[in-house]
Amino acid sequence: IAYDDLEEDMKLLCENLVFNKTPEATDDMLERTAYERACIDAKKKGLSMPRKPRGKFPNLPRKQFAYDNVQPKPATEPPLPTSEAAQNHTPNPYRNSNITHEKIAAIRAKATNPTPPKIDHCQPSDTYPESFPHFVRGRDSLREYITSLFTSRIAMYDGAMGTMIQNYAKKNKLEEEEYRGERFKDWKCNTKGNNDQLSITQPHIIKGIYKEYLEVGGSDLIGTNTFSSTTIAMGDYEMEDYVYELNYEGARLAREACDEVTAKDPTKPRFVVGAIGPTNRTGSISPSVEDPSARNVTFDELVDAYFEQVVGLMDGGADILMVETIFDTLNAKAALYAIGEYLEFSGLDIPVFVSGTLVDQSGRTLSGQTGEAFYASIRHAKPMCVGLNCALGAKHMTPFVEKLSKCVECFLHVYSNAGLPNAMGGYDESPDDMAQANKVFFENGWLNMVGGCCGSTPPHIKAIREMSESYKPRKLPDVGRPKMWLSGLEDLKVEDVHNHLGLPFLNVGERCNISGSLRFKKLMMSGDYGTAMDIAKKQVEDGAHVIDINVDDGMLDGLAAMQKFVKIAVTEPEVSKVPFMLDASKFEIVLAGLKWCQGKCIVNSISLKVGEELFKEQATLLKKHGCAVVVMAFDEEGQAATEEEKVRICKRSYDILVNEVKFPPEDIIFDP
Repeated sequence: IAYDDLEEDMKLLCENLVFNKTPEATDDMLERTAYERACIDAKKKGLSMPRKPRGKFPNLPRKQFAYDNVQPKPATEPPLPTSEAAQNHTPNPYRNSNITHEKIAAIRAKATNPTPPKIDHCQPSDTYPESFPHFVRGRDSLREYITSLFTSRIAMYDGAMGTMIQNYAKKNKLEEEEYRGERFKDWKCNTKGNNDQLSITQPHIIKGIYKEYLEVGGSDLIGTNTFSSTTIAMGDYEMEDYVYELNYEGARLAREACDEVTAKDPTKPRFVVGAIGPTNRTGSISPSVEDPSARNVTFDELVDAYFEQVVGLMDGGADILMVETIFDTLNAKAALYAIGEYLEFSGLDIPVFVSGTLVDQSGRTLSGQTGEAFYASIRHAKPMCVGLNCALGAKHMTPFVEKLSKCVECFLHVYSNAGLPNAMGGYDESPDDMAQANKVFFENGWLNMVGGCCGSTPPHIKAIREMSESYKPRKLPDVGRPKMWLSGLEDLKVEDVHNHLGLPFLNVGERCNISGSLRFKKLMMSGDYGTAMDIAKKQVEDGAHVIDINVDDGMLDGLAAMQKFVKIAVTEPEVSKVPFMLDASKFEIVLAGLKWCQGKCIVNSISLKVGEELFKEQATLLKKHGCAVVVMAFDEEGQAATEEEKVRICKRSYDILVNEVKFPPEDIIFDP
C-alpha cells in the first residue's frame, strides 16, 4: 500500500516507529497490528468489526480566546460586598438603637445585663478634624479609612489575650473565686478557665490588657475578649444565657480603652475588632470513629450561635468583625452567613476580616483544606482582609503566607504564635525573635496587617511594629476578568482545566448520580454508603474535576440520603479533594447538602419555571452560601425548544441574577 494511501493515524504510527519519536512507538504499532489482524479475522468469519484503538491523544496547550486579552486594572480597594451601604461606602451611624429587626430585638430582650446596655456609640461630627488620619464614628466610612491605613503602612493588630491572662495569674490571685466574682459566686459548676467571663467579673483585668496592647504594643486594632462567647462554647460552663452580655462587655471594654487612647493622639485612631472564634465543635468532622456521618452540630445551629454573638459585639461598640482561628471552613461559612444576615437586617456596612489556621506543615486546616481552597470557599463574603493565625510560628507559616499573597484579592494579615509550643506548652520566642521571624513577610511585601497569637505579649507587638515600620504594605493585586473558582479540599479555577485539544473542558463525574449509574442506585437503596464512596473515589482517580451527587428517586428519602452522602464524602480526602455538584429536582435537597460542604460547590439547578419571585429567592440563598449555579432554560411556560427561546430565557435569567440578585456572573452556568 502506498504511503500516501495510509490513514492519517497510521502515518503517525509509522513515523513514530521508524524515526523512534516516542518511547511507546513499538507498543502502539503492536496494538495497531493486533487490531488489523482482528479485522481480517472478523471479515473472514462474518463478525462485526473490532473497536479501533484510540491511539495517543494530542495534548495541546490551552486555546486562547479574545477574553484572555482583557488587561487587568489596578485595584483601588478590596472587592466590595454587594449591599448598597458597602457599595456607597456609607458610614456606620453607630446608632444601634435604630436597628429594630425582630430577630435582633429578641436577642436583646433576653439579655442578662444587670442594667440596660448603652448600645449607641456615635460621636459628634466635630470630635476630630476631617480627613485621614483622623476618624469619627458616624461621620467617616471605616471601609475607606481601613483602605487608606492598610495601603499607607503595615497596620498593627494585638497579641494573645490568653497569654496575658496567664501572666496576670502568675503575679496575682486568679483562681475559681476570682473567675466567679460576686456575680457568679454560687454558680453551679467550676468556671476557672472561662477567660471570656472575666469581662464581666474582672473587667479591670481585661481592660488593662487592652490598654497594654494599645499603649505599649502600639496596636491600631485590638480583638475583643470573646473568642469563646457563643452559646455552643459556653455550654461547657452552662453559661449559654449570658452570651449577649459576654460579647457586649468584651466589646464595651475594648471600646472604652480604644477611645481613651485615641483621645491622647487623635492622629492614630484605634479600632475594636469583634473576635469570633471557631467554637468547640466542627461541622465537617465526625466525632465518632464508627460513624463518619455523625456530627455534634449543624450549620443552622452554628448560624444561630454566631448571630447572637454578632449582635452582642456590635451593640458593645465593635467596629470590625473578625472570624478567626478557622480550623473548619464550614464553621467559618456559618459565621459569615450569620454576619451577612446581621448586615442585611441592619443595613450597615461593617468590614469583615477572616483568619484561617493551618495546623501543621502540610499547609492544611484541620478539616483538610489548603490555604487557597480555604480562601476560595469564603471569598463570596467579600472579606476586607484575610490571613492566617495560630498553630504555627512565623517561620513555619512562610510558604503558606506566600501562597496566599499570590491569590488573595483583598488585604492580607498574619498573627502567628511566638514560635512552636515547648514541652510545657509555653512559647519561647522573645520579642526580638518574633520580630525577626516576621521580617520575611515585610521584606517580600506580603502583609497589610500583622499581630501576634499564642505566646505573644505587648512587648512582642512593639518589637514587630518597630520592625515593620521601614517596610511598605502589600499592594492589592490588579483586578482582572472574573473567573469561576471552586473548591473541595483543594481549589479549582475552572478556566485552568482543558481537554487534550486545548479547549475549555470541565470533567464532571456522573457516576454518583442515581440516573447515571444503576450500581450507584442499588447501593444507595440498600444504604451501602461505604461502597458508594468507592465509586466517587474511582471517578476522581480517573480524572473527574467535579463529582456530581444526585439521589433523586421516588423510593428514597432524598433529603436524608443527600445529607448522609455529603457528610461521609467530606471526610474522605480522596473524594472531597475535588468540588461537588449538588444535583436534585427539589431545591430543599440541594440546600440541605450545601450546608454540609465546606468548599465552594456547584448547585444543579434552578430555573424560572418556579416563577420569578421564587427563582430570585432561591438564587439569593445560593449566593449567601457562596456556590455556583446551573440555570436551566425553563420559564413559567415550560422548557425552551427553539434557539430563540433558549436565548431569551437564558438572557432573562442572567439579567435577574446579575442585576437584581447581584449574583456573580462568573458563577452562572447555563444548561440550555
